[in-house]
Amino acid sequence: MLPLLINLSAELFGIEIVDAPDFAELIMRFSFNLLVTLVIVRYIYYPRTHRRDFLFTYLLIGIVVFLMCFLLESVKLQLGFALGLFAVFGIIRYRTTQIPIKEMTYLFIVIGISVVNALANKKVSYAELLFTNIMIIAITHFVERFKSLENESFTVVHYEKIEQATPANKVELIEELEKRLGVKISRIELSTFDYQRDVVKIFVYFFKSHQTWADMEDLEYRTTSNE
Repeated sequence: MLPLLINLSAELFGIEIVDAPDFAELIMRFSFNLLVTLVIVRYIYYPRTHRRDFLFTYLLIGIVVFLMCFLLESVKLQLGFALGLFAVFGIIRYRTTQIPIKEMTYLFIVIGISVVNALANKKVSYAELLFTNIMIIAITHFVERFKSLENESFTVVHYEKIEQATPANKVELIEELEKRLGVKISRIELSTFDYQRDVVKIFVYFFKSHQTWADMEDLEYRTTSNE
């Protein structure tokens, strides 16, 4: 295969049709980066969230960023431009809804891995590059699976039965809110009492991993409808 590529080495309008060593390195690095990205977004992120839209986004962004950095590396791509990719994708809101902080973190990981795998030069050995990728995968997996590090999510409820919003009725209040929202609540906080409107603002906290995906979709619908 390699001798065949070497024999095909020719120029068209001053540009080589096939540069065998560089092309082989591109294939090897691209395959490695794609494998690492798949492990992170498909086998670490997706089983916890089941967000297919972000799964699609992460894979495509990882591929495009890697290819862009790898191909532009030959024209002396500056580190400032590479880091600027984080800023570009970091401010994206896709014109529909803000990206949650967890999804933004995974986006940062995907872009960071793609940049590192594309721009690592000969001063970085393959052992160092492999170690870096493995550590990112391992730490991401550990943090994702470690229960005590899981962050609580919350939603705001304007509860109309202000007279029942008391510490003495905490258990009954949580049960009623669980029926309304369709989620398993970890705790609640009574925030603002509006006696003129006879409502109380309640922060409802819950762990997403304790809910079903259908519950989370229903909660998002109810929250959007209330707003």
